[in-house]
Amino acid sequence: MSRLFSEGAIINVGLVSFAEAVTQTGGEAQQVEWTPPAAGDREAGLALARLIKNPLVEEPTQRSYQRYLQSQPVLVGVGPAVEELPGMGDRMLLHAGPPIDWNDMCGPMQGAIVGAILYEGWATSPEEARRLAGSGKIALAPCHHHAAVGPMAGVISPSMPVWIVENADGGNRAYSNMNEGLGKVLRFGANGKEVIDCLNWIGTSLAPVLKAGLAKLGPVEMKPLIAQALHMGDECHNRNAAASSLFFKRFAPAVLETGVPQAQIRESLLFLAGNDHFFLNLSMAACKAMLDAAHGVRGSSLVTAMARNGVRFGIRLSGTGDAWFEADALPVDGLYFPGYGPEDAAMDLGDSAITETAGIGGFAMATAPAIVQFVGGTPDDAIINTMSMTHITVGRNYALTLPALSFSGTPAGIDARRVLDTNIMPIINTGIAHKQAGIGQIGAGITRAPLNCFVQAIKTLSASIE
Repeated sequence: MSRLFSEGAIINVGLVSFAEAVTQTGGEAQQVEWTPPAAGDREAGLALARLIKNPLVEEPTQRSYQRYLQSQPVLVGVGPAVEELPGMGDRMLLHAGPPIDWNDMCGPMQGAIVGAILYEGWATSPEEARRLAGSGKIALAPCHHHAAVGPMAGVISPSMPVWIVENADGGNRAYSNMNEGLGKVLRFGANGKEVIDCLNWIGTSLAPVLKAGLAKLGPVEMKPLIAQALHMGDECHNRNAAASSLFFKRFAPAVLETGVPQAQIRESLLFLAGNDHFFLNLSMAACKAMLDAAHGVRGSSLVTAMARNGVRFGIRLSGTGDAWFEADALPVDGLYFPGYGPEDAAMDLGDSAITETAGIGGFAMATAPAIVQFVGGTPDDAIINTMSMTHITVGRNYALTLPALSFSGTPAGIDARRVLDTNIMPIINTGIAHKQAGIGQIGAGITRAPLNCFVQAIKTLSASIE
């Protein structure tokens, strides 16, 4: 046996102790890191085995992936949520993530719900708004159920203006609210007078400027703009400085030719110029439009949504309809602003993981080396994170290329089967919200989608095609 070990290298898969036994006898052993598919869940592993190379899954998955690739998101306008969002009621509030009841919501989301009620004039004090929110007299629903997405708490109320992005290839539309900037803002649960005043200004002053400017400019193709921003150091989730500037460059000359009062235009342009995150909501709506185009293909294992409500993390598959597969939201590992730490943080929160679902954000970290100063790590880590996502995606999107990887396409099309087979969880770049409403962003970092979401999804998909 000793002679056997000394005559060649042993490749050991699994328990490290087996490799240690070889090296202790003078042999050479190469350790291969490996864990069973589905982290050893036997039922999920069997369900996965039925789906691998199964033509009833392979063909639909490829078909939905091609729909995603062929989608052409175009910004076509701005309008009130109640008039634009399908199924939006006049006494309804939308929120980020999978469905959740008022009493179960995290602090920032409850704070944002209160703020939206005050903004709509349904209550005159935060205390009255809280009672109304818990009374059942206001419908609460996920943004995703109404073709929309919102960052952090993600709250959208009927009167709020929303971006309208249309997939020119398939006709489906997606929506997002407006980015308020940093500081005391609704998406982090703030709901004081300055927050409501800002929302009123966005609705009555900024939105008309945006609408008039877009009418003059005409439809704006989003995919080329995102592609150019990726080449300029954005990943279009946590870093949107280039994309916001590119949009400003297109929009400003057009709006100057409208009949909107110059003082109103000036105020709006100053707001846009001072908000490097302004494009985030546009990026999210574009990604939502691309992924909704791929949704609803029976048998497909393509992931078409990842979203978090600060309590639960949920995913949806193209081939399982509108079902959510949920697990507890995870903490975010990152860098904190001075004076804050992990004990102050809310769990993972927001619809903005729609960007990673579409192949940008954390999946495109390799193209945004400056992002590591914000979320932690090194530029090499950013490249490693992007490359690791190639193991769980259907392919690469060559409409969105990454200079640091020789202009290869970003890994795109998360396949739930590959996630479960490799135990590699989708990576997400995200901001960190304080667990108390209204304090705001306290850092940024990286998190992962929980494994159990994919375990449930694969079991359900397997049962649906038997």
